[in-house]
Amino acid sequence: MSEEIKIEESSGNVFLDIGFSEEEAEYEQLRSYLAYHVYRLFEELKLTSTKAETHFGIDPNDVSRIQDGDFHLFTVPQLIILLKRLNRNIEIRITPSDEKGGHLHLVTT
Repeated sequence: MSEEIKIEESSGNVFLDIGFSEEEAEYEQLRSYLAYHVYRLFEELKLTSTKAETHFGIDPNDVSRIQDGDFHLFTVPQLIILLKRLNRNIEIRITPSDEKGGHLHLVTT
């Protein structure tokens, strides 16, 4: 006898799907996206801990944590600072929301 597998469609935010409140889930998703972009830049620039510290003033321990996928210690402001140090422009746009409470959303180019 085979066991039936239940498949549930994602909301598009894994943090919401695993039980975070909507506010917490949006923040965690934003934080994850920012950390992913920092990670990708480290890869793209082939940054070593020494090079990151010398050229960008980034703590070598932060480089190691990001490269190891250990993002949980970084806040959104810390990740924004890392992106800025990596010569990236950060834009924050505030627009009216059609829904109560508004939403956090990241758009990248």
